Amino acid sequence: MRASLADLEAFVAVARAGGFRDAARAGGMSASSLSEAVRRLEDRLGLRLLHRTTRSVAPTEAGDRLLARLGPALGEVDDALAAVEGFRGRPAGTLRLNVPASASRLVLPRIVPPFLAAYPEIRLEVTTDESFVDVLAAGCDAGIRYDERLEQDVIAVPIGPRVQRFATAAAPAYLDRRGRPEHPRDLLAHACLLSRFPSGARVAWEFERRGEAVRVEPGGPLVVQAGGGSDLAVAAAVAGSGIVSLFEDWLAPELASGALEPVLEEWWPSFPGPFLYYPGRRLVPPPLRAFVDFVKAGDAPRRLAAAGEGVRSPGQRTAPATSHDP
Repeated sequence: MRASLADLEAFVAVARAGGFRDAARAGGMSASSLSEAVRRLEDRLGLRLLHRTTRSVAPTEAGDRLLARLGPALGEVDDALAAVEGFRGRPAGTLRLNVPASASRLVLPRIVPPFLAAYPEIRLEVTTDESFVDVLAAGCDAGIRYDERLEQDVIAVPIGPRVQRFATAAAPAYLDRRGRPEHPRDLLAHACLLSRFPSGARVAWEFERRGEAVRVEPGGPLVVQAGGGSDLAVAAAVAGSGIVSLFEDWLAPELASGALEPVLEEWWPSFPGPFLYYPGRRLVPPPLRAFVDFVKAGDAPRRLAAAGEGVRSPGQRTAPATSHDP
């Protein structure tokens, strides 16, 4: 059986002090507890480590040899503990996030640069993934997802725009050639640029206007993977291949330039923005705690105040099913 670190430390303290009382006085312990620790160590080793007299205590030959090796080793242990305790006082280390492509493109660019500038000792690793994952099993500290993909036992903090919309758009030349839809069902007669989740499920197109909800599953010449293939769908739409449906913010540059024209804009559905989520537990790693506090104290809270929202408890209004892998 291995000797305990506490018993080894007790032996070193007594040997260096030359007595149990002096060692107890210096370490704030009782002489009897030190004596018991040394006796326990000697019993485990089957060796006498200290010569004891009424006047003094001195190491035996075996004790001298053990003391010579233990002193530097315990010093290394103290240094190692001091290095780890440093993480408690200042955020440092690696923070791993699992996020959908939409968050990587539309949310994180406004947060990551100032966060890294504020915490230069934190290294951020971001993995894009469209499906909901167990962040711990995936080797990550936290993730970003929308409300309908969050479980009940996670801590969720609003991050990014609190209201988003799905937009449909097409190149003006395409609409001049094929006509402009007036109702979502008109899309069934159009070439639509579709996407599917990694599971293989198609992303349905959903619309809403004045309380009327319409869900359509159009066909088209192109199917891309949600998230990673979205830029290809946008490029195809700009080239006139068909109508694309995506986050409004993702299409904003093409809409602003006129490369794409809004389609059925009065039907675009809105939904709550994403959440930063992580498993509920007592001790949060310092890099994650720094990131959570940064999100709460930075640009996000100003937008949240305008929207009248705060930290979310699971079960609130959800985003459309089209936003995530089912």
